[in-house]
Amino acid sequence: RVQLVESGGGSVQAGGSLRLSCLASGAAYTTMPMAWFRQAPGKGREGVAAITTGGGTTTYADSVKGRFTISRNNAENTMYLQMNSLQPEDTSMYYCAADPGGVGATLWFGHYSVWGQGTQVTVSS
Repeated sequence: RVQLVESGGGSVQAGGSLRLSCLASGAAYTTMPMAWFRQAPGKGREGVAAITTGGGTTTYADSVKGRFTISRNNAENTMYLQMNSLQPEDTSMYYCAADPGGVGATLWFGHYSVWGQGTQVTVSS
């Protein structure tokens, strides 16, 4: 089965940047849409950004448009989330997710059946 491992989280000042990585293992990585979600304490999961198998189409939550960029390097089995202009409201546990057999990239968590363990992002003002 596909397994996902996130990395790159940490603490940053408001206005700073972080780059999250999601390393996938399993043969299906290059054939499925993937996405980033986040979940703050006491809140539900929020779709942040999604990307199609080949990376040609991306979808972003309104709250991160213009600040975050999702990308993938299928040769390295890795997906990225470049986060710029970070704000305290971005503080969350960030999760990588994959949708084996999917045909598009959405921000609905119900589409995603494979999840990483999460990486914490903390933004201080």
